[in-house]
Amino acid sequence: MKTVEEIKAAIETAVPGAGPGSVVEIVPNPSVSGQHSLRLHPEYAVQISTFLRDDSELSLDFLSNATGVDWPDREVAQKVKVTRTNTKTVEGVEQQVEETVEETQRRVVPGCLEAVYHLFSVAKGHGPVVIRMKTVNRTDQVQLPSLTPVWRSAEFQEREIFDLFGIVFTGHPDLRRLLMWDEFKDHPMRRDYVEPDDFEYEPTAHDEVLARAQGQKKQGTGNRDQGSGS
Repeated sequence: MKTVEEIKAAIETAVPGAGPGSVVEIVPNPSVSGQHSLRLHPEYAVQISTFLRDDSELSLDFLSNATGVDWPDREVAQKVKVTRTNTKTVEGVEQQVEETVEETQRRVVPGCLEAVYHLFSVAKGHGPVVIRMKTVNRTDQVQLPSLTPVWRSAEFQEREIFDLFGIVFTGHPDLRRLLMWDEFKDHPMRRDYVEPDDFEYEPTAHDEVLARAQGQKKQGTGNRDQGSGS
């Protein structure tokens, strides 16, 4: 099977508008498996996916697994050299002296949501090839194109990602919750999800959950509808 570098080059040659640039990006995997992946620009994802499925050499005709990933905002630190002007007294005379010093600057990298797909070829007997897409952020720009029109097996798996992570798959034939009830307004697989204190509705509640529910009853509070995450 082709390497991810070769697949990237094939995509850039075959898919209109997907030439060398930011449309296809190799995401290295430093683990022992070395299972590198390809991050696709959402605008071209359906075209690229169709190529991966229909190309005679790749023939990636089976999507085995699709899952979501939540990447929260994170703070990164970077050491930079800056020039500062200081006042120093030299032989009784004040002078302006420029000095280069190293300081640590911190910045926040906005988070996002990601959908990851594992592709195989039943016809050729090879795989997986891992492709992924990421949203603009994890608040109000969480749309990605559905790959269900390319691989039908994505339908329920994208519904699960929508339900648990909150990615909205445009073009999905039946995008609705799969595991949580319709009134639930949160996404339990988000990393900042906070479990509700009232689990009274749980039919097989464990001891710890029952204790929390009883505590809420005594306080006269509770939330039967949803958690309080983002």
